[in-house]
Amino acid sequence: MLPIAVDAMGGDNAPDAIVAGARRAVDELGIPVVLVGRAAELGDTGGIEVIEASEVIAMDADPGSSVRKMKDSSLVRAAEAVRDGKASAMVSAGNTGATMASALLRMGRIKGVQRPAIATPIPVPGADTPTVLLDAGANAECNAEWLVQFAQMGAVFAKQRFGIASPRVGLLSIGEEPTKGNPLVKETHKLLAEGSWIGATGAQFIGNVEGRDIMTDDVDVVVTDGFTGNVALKTLEGSLKSIINSLLAAFDSSDEARAASAALWPSLMPLYDSLDPENTGGAMLLGVDGVCIISHGSSSDRAMVNAVRVAADMVNADVVGHIAATVRPAD
Repeated sequence: MLPIAVDAMGGDNAPDAIVAGARRAVDELGIPVVLVGRAAELGDTGGIEVIEASEVIAMDADPGSSVRKMKDSSLVRAAEAVRDGKASAMVSAGNTGATMASALLRMGRIKGVQRPAIATPIPVPGADTPTVLLDAGANAECNAEWLVQFAQMGAVFAKQRFGIASPRVGLLSIGEEPTKGNPLVKETHKLLAEGSWIGATGAQFIGNVEGRDIMTDDVDVVVTDGFTGNVALKTLEGSLKSIINSLLAAFDSSDEARAASAALWPSLMPLYDSLDPENTGGAMLLGVDGVCIISHGSSSDRAMVNAVRVAADMVNADVVGHIAATVRPAD
């Protein structure tokens, strides 16, 4: 297997946490890695090869112009490594928009795919598999044909990454009835209900779903436009963080509470781990002609280990090939 190209300069904790995560991926998982960035700033890489890149795209930089102007940035060089056959996938915790732009401009789109989409696994407490939400932010405005392609790609992703033989696909709306939603949702519902898009995905369309259904075992893939999907994602993240912080504060509010929490922690830890975004390994940009994993900006070394693992799994599962073979070209 070709190495995973890791953007060593991307993320709030770069490069230290990124390099540490890359070293752990090599040592603990046996996954080959190549780091991309300023070699002089990476410290002890443990012998991991470095692709030199002199520029760094800042977290708050404009994605499009940065990728076009900063051709020697770590993000661009990581995407080029995949394009040129020097790496099997790329991983970055850096600027999300620039990561997407780098992958799209350097790797290109899979033939027939109109727009790439970010597929984010959402944890479902008590379930064996998460819910895949897409698009989680790549396309603020969409048309119905794009959403149908998102359904196809999301079903393939759920099938290959999580082993769901027949993914249940739902369309995010403000009500379960087919008549609910804005014009985009209503038009998309008609196309999805028609069913010709399913093909080799093995998916089943279960109709409209609501925001409250995302973290349940009632749906496997939730399809929406990137604006709505990103708002839903950030709302869930903020809500979970608020609940967890409130629980921690309550557990530390008195001696009695601390004693009770000591007894509860063994039962609560599995739930906490399942909700921890660092355990998901990041989101995958579906539709580009190569594996691109987008990790959280605040990723620690543990998050990077999981991101590299997911990248390797998606390469071995040939998700890109499966999407290319099943996606229905838009009219």
